Amino acid sequence: MKNILVPIGSTETAQNSLQYAIDFAADINANVFVFRAYKAKSKAGTMINVDAIIERETNLYLRTMVNAVDRKNVDVKLISAKGSVVESVETIDEELGIDLIIVNTKSNSIKEEVFLGSTTGSLVKKTNIPVLSVPPGYKYEPIKSVLLAFKSGIVNSKTALNPLKSIAKKFTPQVNLLLVKTASFAEKDLVLNQDLTELQTSFTTTENATTFQGVLEHFKTHEPDLLCVFRRKRGFFTKLWEKNTVLKQEFHTSRPLLILKGE
Repeated sequence: MKNILVPIGSTETAQNSLQYAIDFAADINANVFVFRAYKAKSKAGTMINVDAIIERETNLYLRTMVNAVDRKNVDVKLISAKGSVVESVETIDEELGIDLIIVNTKSNSIKEEVFLGSTTGSLVKKTNIPVLSVPPGYKYEPIKSVLLAFKSGIVNSKTALNPLKSIAKKFTPQVNLLLVKTASFAEKDLVLNQDLTELQTSFTTTENATTFQGVLEHFKTHEPDLLCVFRRKRGFFTKLWEKNTVLKQEFHTSRPLLILKGE
């Protein structure tokens, strides 16, 4: 894991998620790219280059944000781009190769009932880059325990588990696997992918209506520093990501949430 992207919005929590990303990057020897997208509407009959002005203001905002945190000798670079967040992130990924996005859970939302804001939700839904969402105010600590919750031990993607492998190699945490049997469960789902087997410290099966309910039931038992789930094409999380915003009543966690991509 070499390149970490941190989208910055206009929120008081942006500084916290940036500091978390830098602290994490310092431990794993990764680069941090601080990113903000901007939009500009040209005014008819004016000679002013509105785009250039907004780009300068965006870069100034990013520099101010970076100067407000402890950079810990991490290589931090600034990126500003005109357009939507998702399109800009995809372009950045094509040019640089992004291994992980770290973002605050609530993004620009101030509603208490919201767990994932629209920006974070859209990055989860519309990109193929793993996302680590950090709760507001959460301070970085080296990862000692991981709870990976899933509905099937089948993992067809060869790269889906790469972020978790990197974390396991660096921190050697307890990796507790939780297979949640739901109504759509099939016996083949009980057969674990070899990479999952190699990662596991413990393996638990449970029967629940949704993956989230399984997590709620076993969260206190494991007390993880990091909760990990898959965003698959089928199943509970597909329904969850149908819209960009995710409410707390649908899914939430007080710990950082790593969302892996790929079947």
